[in-house]
Amino acid sequence: MTKRQAGDRLEPGTVIRAALELLDEKGLDALSTRAVADRLGVRMNTVLWHVKTKARMLELMADAVIGEIPLDDLPSSPDERVRELARRYRRALLCHRDGAALVVGTYAAEPHTLRLAETLVAALLDSGRNEREAAWTTWTIVYFTLGLTQEEQAAEGRPLGDRLADAVSEPAHPALHRVLGHLTADSFEERFEYGLAALCDDAVKE
Repeated sequence: MTKRQAGDRLEPGTVIRAALELLDEKGLDALSTRAVADRLGVRMNTVLWHVKTKARMLELMADAVIGEIPLDDLPSSPDERVRELARRYRRALLCHRDGAALVVGTYAAEPHTLRLAETLVAALLDSGRNEREAAWTTWTIVYFTLGLTQEEQAAEGRPLGDRLADAVSEPAHPALHRVLGHLTADSFEERFEYGLAALCDDAVKE
């Protein structure tokens, strides 16, 4: 737990670390500048002095999560580099409770986020894609990873497959019923790899 000793000077980094600890313990819904202030043993105005608003605090938290992604030891092949970056992105989101929901609700043009984007765009350009393809493929990979990971984290209480099994009937939903066995929450890793392969233009049709 982040603790502030008497006489210690509070810094923005300390506030963000405390906020991330609170996120991991209680989830995104419990996160507030007041809750972070209580955790640090300071007044809420002291926290606001450093982060200005809750929205700004969330942006800085999202950038801190992205900052946990290692950008070294990447594959030399551009396409493999793209896939590895996406996998590392997903792992970073999964390392924090509601990590995907935190990041998806922000638009943080911050150092760590920009560094990841720069590395991903560069890999896509190196793979032979033109500027528009590199930019739009970056957005597509980010949106896909955020969406699937957010679903994965939200499904921890009750698997999506269980909910679908209760709602889908063969007479009313023949197509869904036919593929129901593949719409299960315990296949997130496979679904991620399948979608990532499709985005990288090498999905295998079986």
